[in-house]
Amino acid sequence: MKRERITITLKPDLLKALDSTIDGNRVRNRSHAAELALSKALLKKPVKALILAGGRDIRLPQLGREMPKSLLPIQGRPLLEHAILRLKASGLDEIIISIGQSGQKIRDHFRNGSRFGVNISYIEQNQIKRGTAQPLHQAQAQLMDNNFLLIYGDVLANIDFGDFLEFHEQQKNLVATMALASVERVSMWGVARLVGSKVAEFQEKPKNPTTQSHLVNAGIYVMSPKIFEYLTPEMIKLESDLFPRLAEENRLGGYSFGGNWCDVSTPQAYQQALKDWK
Repeated sequence: MKRERITITLKPDLLKALDSTIDGNRVRNRSHAAELALSKALLKKPVKALILAGGRDIRLPQLGREMPKSLLPIQGRPLLEHAILRLKASGLDEIIISIGQSGQKIRDHFRNGSRFGVNISYIEQNQIKRGTAQPLHQAQAQLMDNNFLLIYGDVLANIDFGDFLEFHEQQKNLVATMALASVERVSMWGVARLVGSKVAEFQEKPKNPTTQSHLVNAGIYVMSPKIFEYLTPEMIKLESDLFPRLAEENRLGGYSFGGNWCDVSTPQAYQQALKDWK
């Protein structure tokens, strides 16, 4: 791509902040850092986040009733509220929530998102054809103009969304990038074999993993609009129907992060999250 040479002067504190982004890898030098910063500020369209919160309700004895997993209280806030506030802190305020049979409870709590400083819209998940692929199909028209985040509504993660997006954008020929958490026992989740910055192999909940990797699917992704070229009407689960193919084609990135991560998909996992989440 053709570039033009320019000369600029910057305040010392601004120059220091610019230089702090240079890591010799994703940000190669001062010129590259300035170009990335200007592109982010001036050229990029808003990044949207699609949150999947249409799963079945969960019943816990201590709560005395059934409720959506995304509304389970963690440290005084509903689980989903933690994700929304982290998105807001990263400057991401366009959020779509896919809701299911108990969606009205989620609507009643979050409404249009204004009290959280974000803009929330909703899509009703098809209750006949469940799975993680269907909500993505339904949101296609709203996600075609830029890379976007896909987040499962039953996970908690201390992840830097800005760094995650930048990581994806710096790679070549990726359709999606999967956030990866490190665990001791991988059989409960999809396990990824990472080679460099790409997932070379992905197995969904393997009983006998063929890899020694301890990196698992954290339920958070950056996706390119190209993802919709891979989706088919018959597809149900992204984890088993799509991600292995993307890995085989060398088009699935892997972003390993060290922040706290909790899966809150079962009553047992919820009890563990109450102990572990900080």
